[in-house]
Formats: sequence, C-alpha cells, structure tokens
Amino acid sequence: MGTDTLNRGENHREERAVGLGRVAPRDDDQAAELLARARSAVDPALRAAVDTMPESMARIAAYHFGWREADGSPAGADSGKAIRPALVLAAAQACASAGTAGLPATAVPAAAAVELVHNFTLLHDDVIDRDETRRHRPTAWRVFGATEAILAGDALHSLALRTLAGDDHPAAGPAMRRLADCVVELCGGQQADCAFEQRSAVSLEECLAMAEAKTGALLGSACAIGALYGGADQRAADAMDAFGRQIGLAFQLIDDLIGIWGDPAVTGKPAGADLLVRKKSLPVVAALGSGTPAGAELAEIYALDRPLTPAEVRRAAAAVDRAGGRAWAQGASCERMAAAIEHLALAVPEPSATDDLLALAELVTRRNR
Repeated sequence: MGTDTLNRGENHREERAVGLGRVAPRDDDQAAELLARARSAVDPALRAAVDTMPESMARIAAYHFGWREADGSPAGADSGKAIRPALVLAAAQACASAGTAGLPATAVPAAAAVELVHNFTLLHDDVIDRDETRRHRPTAWRVFGATEAILAGDALHSLALRTLAGDDHPAAGPAMRRLADCVVELCGGQQADCAFEQRSAVSLEECLAMAEAKTGALLGSACAIGALYGGADQRAADAMDAFGRQIGLAFQLIDDLIGIWGDPAVTGKPAGADLLVRKKSLPVVAALGSGTPAGAELAEIYALDRPLTPAEVRRAAAAVDRAGGRAWAQGASCERMAAAIEHLALAVPEPSATDDLLALAELVTRRNR
C-alpha cells in the first residue's frame, strides 16, 4: 500500500462524508449536556452496585471511578466522559415510541451495566499495558497492586451482569446476552492486540479487525442495548450495533492519533506514548505497510532492541506522518463516521430522532484526549 493509495483513499472518504451531510459539525454543548445528563442518571446506579462489593474491592473501584482517594477520602477526580451510557440512553430515546420525553429512566440499569463492563476492561487494560496514569492519576494497579486491580475488574464485570439479571425490563435478557457476547469479543480483541506486539508484521486488515473487537464491540453493544430498551426489533438493534461499531473504529483511529501526537498536558501521558512502547496502532501499521522510505525508517526504529530515546520517539512520529499513516487514519475516521450514519438511517428512519446520537458520534470523532 503506497502513499498515493493512502491519499486517494483519504480523498474518497472525505468526499463520501461530505455527501452524507457531515460538513457542519454538531454543537459540542449538546453533546456535553447529554454526557452530563447520562452521568447524573447513571452514577447513583454505579455507586449502588459498587457498594455491594467487599469493602477492600469497593475501595479500589471507588478510586478507579474517581470518587475516592486511595485512602478512602472523597475525591473530585475526573470519572470519565460517560460516552457509553450516554449512547445507551440516546439510542433508547431514538427508538422509543413517538412522544416519549427525556431520557428513558427504564434504560438506566442497562446504561450502568455497560459502564461497569467498560471500567472492568479499563482496569484490566491498565495492568496488561502497564499504564501508570489514567485521568491524570496513578492507575489502580499502581496504587493497590496488579492482583487487586484485576480482581476488582472481575467483580465489576459480574456486577454488570447482575444488574441486568435483576432488571425486570423485557429487554434485560437479550441485553445481557449481547453484553456477554461482547465481553468475549472484547477479550479476543485484547488478546490479538497483545499478540501483535510479539509479531514483526501485522496487516492493516488484522489491525482493523482487532480494533473493531476491542473498541467497536462495546460501543456497538451500547447502541444495540439502548435500542432494545427503546422497543426496537432485532433488525433495528443490529443496525444500531453496526452504527456503534463504526463509531468505535472512528474512536480508535482518533485515539491512536492521540497516542502519538496528543498533548501530554491533556492526555496525562508522555508524548508519543504508543511509540515509546512500540505499539502497532493503526497509523503505525498503515505507515509500516506504505512501502515508503519513511515506513522503512519507522521499521528500523521499531526493531531496536532497547528502550527508545526521546529523539527516536520524535523521529518515529515524523516517520509515521511522512509515510502517510497520519493522513490515512484521519481519512479512515471520516469514512467510518460516514458508514455509521448509513447504519443509523436504517435503525431510525426519522432523522430528527437521531440528533443526540449524531452529536455523541461527532464528539467521539473530534475528541482531543
């Protein structure tokens, strides 16, 4: 895959997104309000679930969520954007019968279950990736130990399923099955991601499949579960799942760009964090397969059998850019957003009912941390 191919693909993706009406960005205030409402609605359910954990593990979970300091005292830390629960609630609202006002309260347990699963994956990912900071604080495993963080994550997973099992909504059973299937897919994606680090060559197709499993699956499940709670049939729920998956891929593409070029003051991680650990992220894999001199330079840097110096990390970032990896990822994110809009139109034919979902999708693909 040469640079010309990458550039042509980017141009096609931009044209396709423009044709679908994605030129004008949506109001960030709308998305921010949706996230705030979702967090306000779901936090009490999350806290109630965590309170049922053994005290030692509840302390770890409360620290991870940003509610408590390590010593148990109250904290005002960032507890995350609540994108996934917001998608559950927005999807339920979009698929609800005409005239339903506000966020469907009946979907709150489902939104909480999805957020519990998300945080289960974060606790485990931080251990697997040896990440030392999250949301500008030491990660839970750094504070409490890897074993304790893993066990707290396991408990959050079980709490998610228990939350749905105790819900008498008719969609709770199908939602629980979807969420369980999603976790299996997530684990497969995480395993593939780890395996890629041990391989000298990874194809872009393999990397995209891994990203869909690791990131897209949960966003897709969030949208599909919300649709089920809004009364959607199986066809609409599947289309909503596809919508969320495409958002997830766009999210991962942007996240991978941030992993290379993100501002440490915003991300809380060092510049070029993904390059420092030689992560085979999507822009990196695109650059390595570009057949360009810059791609070859990047391969040489990644092959070094020692920790990279700050200068080498900067060289690697520049090589990814020159090889077309950055432009490809930006264009691919635009393409995934365009595909998401197509799936959403199948799930919810009435355009006015999709405003909240599109506002959240725009936020995901224009995030800066």
